[in-house]
Amino acid sequence: MDAGDPEPAQILDERIDTNEAVRRAVHIEIDAATLTFLEGRLDEARPLIERFFRIPVNDREGASTLRYAAGGFFKRHRDWGRLPSWPDAARRRIAVVLFLTTSREADPSGTFTGGMLRLFADDNAAPIDVAPHEGTLVAFPATMLHEVTEVQDGTRDAVVDWYY
Repeated sequence: MDAGDPEPAQILDERIDTNEAVRRAVHIEIDAATLTFLEGRLDEARPLIERFFRIPVNDREGASTLRYAAGGFFKRHRDWGRLPSWPDAARRRIAVVLFLTTSREADPSGTFTGGMLRLFADDNAAPIDVAPHEGTLVAFPATMLHEVTEVQDGTRDAVVDWYY
């Protein structure tokens, strides 16, 4: 990711746009060989995801690599929606996050602080904070409300994708 060209990560709404009040992160295009490797790992996870969620999943939207530097975050949102700007958002069934770096909350030798993946199971339940740990894949319904808490220092790298 260090070799790629970062561009502001976008949000899906009525338009596809950037809004640093909602999301402060960058998307980085990675080399083809690394992308192929990551896509292969996500394809290998498909049977586990189908078994866990007890639903068939088909295609994936396509892996995206994201970097959150100090001060980076993504406010509460859902990855599913009926949006004219991105009609395929309505096809999303399962969201996945593959952590590429480790937080100090997960391991004291980690490379950053903060940047939790916070999941909101329902309106009445306490949120679930997932401390990023390199190599961990987290899957959840694309309709689930979630956020990335602010990275306090260091750099949080992750891959995101959606199974249809």
